[in-house]
Amino acid sequence: MFPLYDTLRSRRFPIVNWMLIILNGMVFYYELKLNEAGLERFLHSWGLIPFQLASSPAETWITIFTSMFLHGGWFHILSNMWILAIFGDNIEDRLGGGRYLIFYLLGGTAAALLEVYLSPSSNLPMIGASGAIAGVLGAYLILFPRARIVSLVPIIFIFTLVEIPAIIFLGFWFISQLFSGWLALQGADMSGIAWWAHIGGFVFGMLAIRLFVRRRY
Repeated sequence: MFPLYDTLRSRRFPIVNWMLIILNGMVFYYELKLNEAGLERFLHSWGLIPFQLASSPAETWITIFTSMFLHGGWFHILSNMWILAIFGDNIEDRLGGGRYLIFYLLGGTAAALLEVYLSPSSNLPMIGASGAIAGVLGAYLILFPRARIVSLVPIIFIFTLVEIPAIIFLGFWFISQLFSGWLALQGADMSGIAWWAHIGGFVFGMLAIRLFVRRRY
């Protein structure tokens, strides 16, 4: 299933959501200008390395936030920003720009900390906005479970447009992350994807969103 758009319309322009998308794009543009050695140094300096954070948190805590704006390639950033554009505007609409930004960053923090807790010896830099975006998805599931996600769904060899309830679309996504995370814990997943960051962000979003929703809407 590939989501194209949702059926909910925002009441106001999602300025913070678009600022996040633009900032991610600007950082990625900077990455593209680096040579291979420079890019490796950049990602190791500003990406979150679980072993370093677990052993020296006072020195490396800032990478919890900087890592959210780094990406490893075109597919990585385009897929993340596409999902953020679809789901983030509605969450910002409910929270307001300031609360949405705090919620987004805390979701990314929860995602990072769970990944570090489960992989404290990893020396691979963890990068990407997907943990924070997973928090947005968890919030969406709680606030808009009956919303429809218009998606491309393969039926045999043909892609068909289907409106899928958010509770089914996001529920299926979360179960797939749990399955992949379980494989990673068993050592059977070699993709390098931080599945437990996705899970941590999503669970945070589900549990915390009610604390951020404005009382009058």
